[in-house]
Amino acid sequence: MIKDAFYCAGHPAPQLGVSPLSWVNEVLQYLGAGTSAEQCLNEAKQAGFQGVELSRIFPRESGALKQLLEEHQLQLISGWHDGFLTERSVEQEMDAVHNHASLLQENGAKVMVYGECGWMADNALDVPLNARRRLPDAQVKAYAERLSVFADALYNQYGLRLAYHHHLMMVAETLPEIRALLSACSPSVGLLLDTGHATAAGFSYTQLIEEFADRICHIHLKDVRLDRLQQVRASGMTFNEAVLSGMFTVPGDGGIDFRPLAEFIARSGYQGWMVVEAEQDPAKAPPLDTVTRAQRYVAQHLLPANV
Repeated sequence: MIKDAFYCAGHPAPQLGVSPLSWVNEVLQYLGAGTSAEQCLNEAKQAGFQGVELSRIFPRESGALKQLLEEHQLQLISGWHDGFLTERSVEQEMDAVHNHASLLQENGAKVMVYGECGWMADNALDVPLNARRRLPDAQVKAYAERLSVFADALYNQYGLRLAYHHHLMMVAETLPEIRALLSACSPSVGLLLDTGHATAAGFSYTQLIEEFADRICHIHLKDVRLDRLQQVRASGMTFNEAVLSGMFTVPGDGGIDFRPLAEFIARSGYQGWMVVEAEQDPAKAPPLDTVTRAQRYVAQHLLPANV
């Protein structure tokens, strides 16, 4: 089992990173097509960030990735893993994660983002948000047990804390679903707090802080344009259509109140990463200008010295 000492180890204060999603989309690969790793990393550094999450445009060979990041004086924060523990055994999941987890470990990451991609509708990001496939309540306990064992194994073998990503269209989207799952998991299963996915799912991210503060080991700073969210929900759009409509944006450009998060960070002594992340069309939201503006907003409004 992973001890709460995680919060006392590693970085002495929160560090600010950025997701390459502002440059290239991992699913809609025509967004940002032709963008190089060099451009992404150059601009991330220029905008004032200390690290980046993994991207499809980065090398998957450990030495090459390490050299590239060192050249740009950036750290590897984490990387998303497509998990299938709703369908696979722990042993099968450990086999599936090996190359990814090894790459993260060898490049200094301390957390791994876990996204549950099992039990989803076919082409789930291209079906209406209200047509999500839901995991039956009767299966949550067994799923939570597998997730807990997997989280322990991930930490013991690779030194990585599992950061569970609540996410639209996945098995833990709503607050009751997140609550039921985490309540059935051991403390080994950490929580990725995503401000945008909470808001888009219909609840305030502050409820996750109130109930699961001790599990929060990674933070995605995503804003939501609330008028677009209403249109998305009312018109039955898909997740990908919502992205293309501009529902998500960077902190400071939408309607989310980040003050409670700033207070949590200052009060708790949170020492993990805060990652600016927003799925947007880079042709409409030029990456360098967008993430530079976000970096300034976060530095001014969320870092403890300014709270």
